[in-house]
Amino acid sequence: MDDLTVRTIVDEFQLDVVCGEEWLDREITTSDISRPGLEMAGFFDYYPAERVQLLGKKELTYLDTLPALLRESRLEQLCLPITPAFVVAHDQRGPEELTKIAKHVQVPILRTPHQTTRFAGMLTNFLEGRLAPMTTLHGVLVDVYGVGVLLFGKSGVGKSETALELVKRGHRLVADDVVEIRQVAKNVLIGNAPKMLEHMLEIRGVGIIDLMALFGASAVKDNKRILLAIELETWDPDKVYDRLGIDEMTTKIIDSEIPKLTVPVKPGRNLSVIIEVAAMDYRMKQLGINAAEKFTQKLEETVMKNAEKEERRRDGFV
Repeated sequence: MDDLTVRTIVDEFQLDVVCGEEWLDREITTSDISRPGLEMAGFFDYYPAERVQLLGKKELTYLDTLPALLRESRLEQLCLPITPAFVVAHDQRGPEELTKIAKHVQVPILRTPHQTTRFAGMLTNFLEGRLAPMTTLHGVLVDVYGVGVLLFGKSGVGKSETALELVKRGHRLVADDVVEIRQVAKNVLIGNAPKMLEHMLEIRGVGIIDLMALFGASAVKDNKRILLAIELETWDPDKVYDRLGIDEMTTKIIDSEIPKLTVPVKPGRNLSVIIEVAAMDYRMKQLGINAAEKFTQKLEETVMKNAEKEERRRDGFV
């Protein structure tokens, strides 16, 4: 989980700082935000003061209806030292009493021109992405026909070389060597490259290459949802590999399960084409078309028909 401060959302959404420029390093610890309508009406029993507080036209209009002393009292209860920041929508500044109290408890007040509901959605999505559980894996992430494919395996097995061939075939690189993965929801994993390694690919014998400089912006992508994991391993002649695709394997990353394939690597196998086909097959399965199941069903039907014929022959009907 990243350390996230108020300054981060100020920079991300180009927010105006009404007051508290010196307090923008306050930490945000939750992706939930609060619209304190009930609190302004006097109900503070379940007030989530640790969230970013968002004020829209409804909240501001209601505050204007309160007598001055009551309005100041409610705002004092609302503006606490543990509150990361207030954000006022519709380019409003908010009540003067709020500014005075916020300065006293050192809580910044920010302003956005966006509508309240729109900004709430934007901010929540951003915070969920930044504060989501995170892990780092050694591997390569590529976007193949719209499917985020995570390639992993032992060092030197050919992950980066395969990714380079996929890029030459029109697909996009997301991350090479180090993949940062965030779980933004159950079974929803988003992968990206560390800032230092964005658009970079390491090829042994050549070195570090910049794919954007070589192939253009269409060859890279900033982040991608991981839908399929493929383990590349050196061919083991003593190991039995799945030839039908009936047994669907999964791998666990953080708390999410995603489909996993194991592809053996040996001279003569075109890995880039195999991965393209795996991505297309994944998409077909999502549409309800499973070639392995169809084959198995046809095989079972053929076996049953042959068994019936054999039984009829033994009974003298044929």
